[in-house]
Amino acid sequence: MKKIITSLFLLVLGYTQVNAQIDAYTGKDDLRYQIGASFQKWGTGIVTSLDYGLGPSFSIGAQAGYILGVKKFVGIDKPGFGDRFDLKARFNANLGSVIGLPANVDVYPGLNLGLKNFGGHVGGRVFFSKGFGLFAEAQFPIAKYNADAIGYERLNNQFTVNAGVAFDLGK
Repeated sequence: MKKIITSLFLLVLGYTQVNAQIDAYTGKDDLRYQIGASFQKWGTGIVTSLDYGLGPSFSIGAQAGYILGVKKFVGIDKPGFGDRFDLKARFNANLGSVIGLPANVDVYPGLNLGLKNFGGHVGGRVFFSKGFGLFAEAQFPIAKYNADAIGYERLNNQFTVNAGVAFDLGK
């Protein structure tokens, strides 16, 4: 998995030198939608997020995720909707232009407040055309609401890697 992500990252990074005229983050009123796969130790699923630019280097947004494939635990019934679903409010510091990356590349550390925990994330996205790009993101809990979580309570409450496509919904 690490080799695939590393290869994809290097391919995308090489492509950015060719297509640097497209903006990955434009600032105030910027609107980015992302949808992709979510990979966790206990399951895999789908994730979607929407970020809205409030200023030249920060944005707010929301994220929803649902775990489809779940590791089975002996002696525990199937996970319910509440175990599989998570909703988060997000805050991002969009640093692509701040650290001098090409205009079509953005990196963003941030914080999120969800139904399962308070956490952080770090991600990046690259755009290949005006409305289409790729993203990758790592998320981690900082403070879990249930520190003694067992079984399916661990879903959406652990280190997660998200990857998929990004869309520019701005003006």
